[in-house]
Amino acid sequence: MAYKGFKGAGMNQKQNMNSVIKQAQKMQEEMERVQKETEEQTVEAAAGGGAVKVVVSGKKELVSIKIDPDAVDPDDVETLEDLIMAAVNEGVTKADEMMSEKMGAITGGLNIPGLF
Repeated sequence: MAYKGFKGAGMNQKQNMNSVIKQAQKMQEEMERVQKETEEQTVEAAAGGGAVKVVVSGKKELVSIKIDPDAVDPDDVETLEDLIMAAVNEGVTKADEMMSEKMGAITGGLNIPGLF
């Protein structure tokens, strides 16, 4: 049943909803493109004043690791293990930050849980 003064209001709402859906689809496509590009990029991190250096991809995969020979002490393997862990953790954190920064540029800083 149509009420006077509201005739056609449903059409405007439908057009607005279609516009919102199209914008969301466009944003999703852009986010997928940026995510793929970012996953192919890398970040570098170091620990122990550069004694251990790692490269981590945007997919959070360890790409490479370099260990200064002076950091290798057969009598103190635990310190080397700690340096490696610290460098890898920093690399993963930097990869997360890179992804968040790139996605934030698309979403306008809107934090959508579980998005990335």
